[in-house]
This record gives sequence, structure tokens and C-alpha cells, in this order.
Amino acid sequence: MPAPIVLVHGGAGGAWCWERFTPLLDADALAVDLPPKAIRGTREPVEVPELRTLTVGDFAESVLRDVDAVGFERFVLVGHSMGGLTISEVARRVPDRVDHLVYVSCMVPPEGASAIEALPADLRAMTRDAVEEARHGGDNPIGGLDDETIRSMFCNDMDDEQTRFMLERTGTEAAVILAEPVSRAGIPAELPKTFVKLLRDQSLAPEVQDVLIQNLRDSPGGDVDVVTIDAGHVVMISRPKELADVLNRLSR
Repeated sequence: MPAPIVLVHGGAGGAWCWERFTPLLDADALAVDLPPKAIRGTREPVEVPELRTLTVGDFAESVLRDVDAVGFERFVLVGHSMGGLTISEVARRVPDRVDHLVYVSCMVPPEGASAIEALPADLRAMTRDAVEEARHGGDNPIGGLDDETIRSMFCNDMDDEQTRFMLERTGTEAAVILAEPVSRAGIPAELPKTFVKLLRDQSLAPEVQDVLIQNLRDSPGGDVDVVTIDAGHVVMISRPKELADVLNRLSR
């Protein structure tokens, strides 16, 4: 039997990102909603107090509660984009329960740094300012993306129906997570790790992903395999079979 697969969405996403993808998997699968769960899958920005106080640790604890609720003891843990912060923290906390870590075009900051430090230099100052505004009561920098930005960042390889699916659901995010320093210390060197590099990604460009892969390799126990898919950033919607083929192989 293949190992169960746990799927962690990226920023402004939700479990909905994976709903067309999971039927293609050979293994049992759980797609989680990160907190605040009430904001996931709604297009309109939602204001809840936790958006300004949540931590990567809160995200990891939520994933583990959901995994325990369905009874998965050991599992392949997959993160997409900003979900890379969460899956690393889960693996640090319960390394004996993770069969394989899979980073799908994921944010992987330098060890001990924040996700902001993983961004291209021209985006760092702008993102810091936006996070500070969100922290102190301003508009959230991820929630409320306009249609043009969503199309550009996420939909460049999608057909019209897939694009509508994204536009109807891409929502709000706890942007303060981007400024939190994170560590991958404690993830065992022998725990298998794979980075899925997306060649048409316009959110994290291929050359940016190369830096993120090197950050992972520079971590304690950071050996990682790399596979490539000719897809944009939200590959589970635009090229679900290609990604499912990768995960079906890894889960076996």
C-alpha cells in the first residue's frame, strides 16, 4: 500500500486547490485548510483577528490535528508555495511520522531567516512594508489580490475554466507568517526530500526556485532531489496529472 499523502496549500489558497488533483492519487490523501479555516475558499477578503497573530507553529499544530483526526500515523507531506514553511515545521516536530517531504515550488528561506529573505531583492522591502501594515491594522497584502494579479501570478498556463476556478476562490492570508524567522534544524538528514521545480512559474520564477533549492540543501540534513514539471505556479490545477505522477511514485 502506498503511504497516505497530506497536502498543504500555499498563500491565499485552501484545501480547494487540491480537489481536482486528489482523485488522481493512488494513495489515501488529506488536503488541509490552514487557520483561520473560515477564510479559505472565499474570494472576498475576510477580517479575523488571528490574521495578525498566527505563527508557523500554529499552522503546524493545525496540520497535525487534522492528520490525527483521520488516523494517518505516517505520511508523505506535501507543501505548495508558502506551505513549504509549514511542512518543514511539521517535519521538525514529528520526523518519525513523515515518510517523505515534497516541496512544490515552495518558499524555503535561508536557515533561521524569514520567508521575506527568500524573495527576490526587488520584492523584499515592499513585502516588509506590506506585512507591517497588515500587522498594525492595514489591508492584508495577500488577501484581496485583484484579478489581473491572480491571472499573472497563478494562471499563465491555465485555460479559461481553470482561471475562473482560481479567480472565484483565491482569498485572504495571514501575511505576518512571511516575516517570521524559521528553522529546519531537527529534520533528519535521512528523511527523503524532493523539490518540484515548475518551469513556467510566474510567482516563484525558475531562477528563484534554484535559490530556494540551494537554501534547502544548505540546511542541516538538507540533501534534496529535484524533479521538474513544465507548468505554472498552481500546478495541481493546471497540470494535475503530471504532479500526481510524481507523488504516486514517491508514495510507493
